[in-house]
Amino acid sequence: MSFVPGPAERVPEPRPPVDYAAVKRVHLMGIGGSAMGNFAGMLQARGLEVRGSDAGIFDPMRSNLESWGIPFVEGYQAANLDWKPDLVIVGNVIRRDNPEAEGMRAANLPYASFPEALGEWLLRERTPVVVTGTHGKTTTTSLTAWLLEATGRSPGLLVGGVPANLGKSFQAGEGDTFVIEGDEYDTAYYDKRPKFVHYRPHHTILTSVEFDHADIYPDFAAVSRAFRLLASLVHPEGQLCAWGGDARVTDVLDACRAKVVRYGLAGDADDLDAVATLHELGPDGAHFDLHLHGALVGRFHSPMAGEHNVRNATAALLTVLDLGVSVADAQAALKRFRGIKKRQEIRGVVDGVTVIDDYAHHPTAVQETIAAIRAAYPGSKLWALFEAESNTSRRKIFEQRYPPAFAQADEVIFCSPLRKSTDKLRDDEVLDVAAMVGAIAASGTPARYLPEVPDIVDIVTAEAAPGDVILGMSGRNFRGLHGDLLERLAARPPQAG
Repeated sequence: MSFVPGPAERVPEPRPPVDYAAVKRVHLMGIGGSAMGNFAGMLQARGLEVRGSDAGIFDPMRSNLESWGIPFVEGYQAANLDWKPDLVIVGNVIRRDNPEAEGMRAANLPYASFPEALGEWLLRERTPVVVTGTHGKTTTTSLTAWLLEATGRSPGLLVGGVPANLGKSFQAGEGDTFVIEGDEYDTAYYDKRPKFVHYRPHHTILTSVEFDHADIYPDFAAVSRAFRLLASLVHPEGQLCAWGGDARVTDVLDACRAKVVRYGLAGDADDLDAVATLHELGPDGAHFDLHLHGALVGRFHSPMAGEHNVRNATAALLTVLDLGVSVADAQAALKRFRGIKKRQEIRGVVDGVTVIDDYAHHPTAVQETIAAIRAAYPGSKLWALFEAESNTSRRKIFEQRYPPAFAQADEVIFCSPLRKSTDKLRDDEVLDVAAMVGAIAASGTPARYLPEVPDIVDIVTAEAAPGDVILGMSGRNFRGLHGDLLERLAARPPQAG
């Protein structure tokens, strides 16, 4: 296979130099986003004059910005920069032809991406804990931050979800550590490198390496090179915890100059440094022993369902223990972890029917999530509802891998793949859902293709019985399915158990 450059090989475009020490006035393009808006508040708290713009700014961020006294403009235009800020922070949503971006370049104003500015202002003097990998980043980041928060360390946090214990996805923190989800997606329109290159990783977790983000990675080799770059960036005095059960992960570890700890469940591999041995996996989560270099660390109880979440918990524990958290404190904190929104999130229970929301969209994540829910609800009928909505899941790339991922479900329903007004996908490049449903049904699992979500709600409302579990998987909001389904279930006559 010929070499095709990917994000790891891309070089940022030339731009005016930034003297961060001299910056007093900052403008944020895309200030209405959760991370960008909160970052604006943090910069103001540092004594900077902050303004911003966005296409539309909605609550709760609108109210937050107003309460902080941060001026903002709705709608992008070059005139928004007439106040001549010392630095413009360019959000990931901004395209090259955005009129404000064009005005910024025409005025030769210094500019930086959000990851770069975050690295300079919030990570330079901290100990960054960077959680990376194709799967499990949000859960593992949230858990790592909670283990530090619950043990009095007040970490900084940036994560692509909302941890239930913390109630927010972004906090400055007052302690030495800053826990951040290390996304491998590109940084900005002018900097196509992975975001994590800006995060100065000191303690790092690598959960998995698989092909994803087909819109920016040309092939798996490019993905692997990106994570090899990550491994090379880990501070020599830090630690890299990497899942040792997959050669796609271990193949990149030789680039790391720091201490490497290969972790996994008993049976994942023969040469693990840290091993989690399961004692029980059921409705109340997992009970497991953790051994490091052959010595027992302790027994832990994680409320999260699924073997994949035991691996996630193991990585988080190994990281915080190396940062000085005691075993007893970690044991107590883990038991109190309440999960993350859209990760096995119970949206409601109506008439004995449990409705669960999950972010899973990659075939591996779908399979692991279904297995976890199956273990948490033994004996229940499990409905798996799925929306292909990400840039990769909507493509044919995983058409052969999806059907076996649904094997443990009792009933499967797909809606039509998401189509966008800006789509560049041809019809023949889009996932053939009807063919996949046929393959799932042929394997023995009942499966249907109902293109419209209201039709799915109708069918599930009519057929679901008390004790059933409805798992709706989508990286977005599944076109309102979960809320509509709960409303319809509540309105139907009580069902016989």
